[in-house]
Amino acid sequence: MRTANTFVLFAALLLSSGVAASQASPPSPACAALEHRQFDFWVGYWDVFPTGKDKLVAHSLIEKLYAGCTIRENWMPLSKNDGGSLNMYDPATHKWHQTWQDSQNGRVEFDGNMVGGKMVLTGDWKGANGPGKDALTRMTYSPGADGSVRQLGEQSTDGGKTWSPSFDFTYRRSVSKPPR
Repeated sequence: MRTANTFVLFAALLLSSGVAASQASPPSPACAALEHRQFDFWVGYWDVFPTGKDKLVAHSLIEKLYAGCTIRENWMPLSKNDGGSLNMYDPATHKWHQTWQDSQNGRVEFDGNMVGGKMVLTGDWKGANGPGKDALTRMTYSPGADGSVRQLGEQSTDGGKTWSPSFDFTYRRSVSKPPR
């Protein structure tokens, strides 16, 4: 009988310690799904060039923040119009969202997804071509085999029937340290 009581006591201790351990362990992160890591190829500190050229036009610091739920861009051009974006995957809509804000008080909301290994985001950019000259803007971010990222911007003024290039940048990993 004593062996049976010892076994019951031992089993009860194991069960209670397992319950306590499971209660003490931290919850899994809200943004741990694979979709939340689709845009991680853009994270880093970059020197930015027009595609196919070696003339530096900007630096860009892209950081993963808030427990992996957000990617923040800090666009630092060598000339005018700095700005940045917040990027996040929304499991409710199964889409990526980007909010861009610049120093000219321009703001654009983009939505999209990974398509063929590239992040494609589209938004209605008010005043993209000057006051009252709006354009649907599509940005395609493509990871390069050399670790670079190409950001191709295209515009449509006919609701997406036709597209024309508006910007084309290549992000190369910077050899300098990011500003802090």
